[in-house]
Amino acid sequence: MTDYTLYSYFRSSCSARIRIALAFKSISYDVIPVNLLKNDQLSEEHRALNPSASVPVLVPHESKENAFKIGQSLAALEYLDERHPEVPLLPPRSDPGARALVRTLADIVVVDIQPVTNLRIMRRVRELGGNAEEWNRQLMSDGLRAYEAVAEKCAGKYSMGDEFSMADACLIPAVWNAERFGVDISQFPTVERITGNLNKHPAVKEGHYFCQPDTPEELKMK
Repeated sequence: MTDYTLYSYFRSSCSARIRIALAFKSISYDVIPVNLLKNDQLSEEHRALNPSASVPVLVPHESKENAFKIGQSLAALEYLDERHPEVPLLPPRSDPGARALVRTLADIVVVDIQPVTNLRIMRRVRELGGNAEEWNRQLMSDGLRAYEAVAEKCAGKYSMGDEFSMADACLIPAVWNAERFGVDISQFPTVERITGNLNKHPAVKEGHYFCQPDTPEELKMK
């Protein structure tokens, strides 16, 4: 018996944040794939789960009777940290400044980068006659430049010192996306160094795009 059900798409950065956090905390979960390319997220069934018509949706099994579910990734990360505090994603409450910095870094990804570079926006840019790939490269670069400016003052092995945090769970899928669209990560040396360490982390490996039940066979890591 698992603890959660996660509605997820293998290449969704928002879903990857939750997969990484669940793996980091050693929390068991089932995956129900939602294929964004096939517009599964627009179905009436999925909208009933998440009116935003997006993934992830995190459903605690203990809440099935009252149908409690979380349809925003940052809210899900905060919930997991409060519900399962033994392996924290935030610095201790005794250091509110560090907690604020971690949240700031996470928000740069969750608020500034992802919402304007996701599939829905790319489709709209193309409808308006724009180059969606160039749009993404520019906005991803702008966001990672801001992340770099903040992280260079507080990073160690990871984004906040040497402890894995919520910021890292948000950063690494954003970097995977940026690399996919041709952003040169080496122009952000702090981000590049953190990314090198994160890619070796067991939770990151487990949450990777190419290790999921719905990853196409030709993309799966061998």
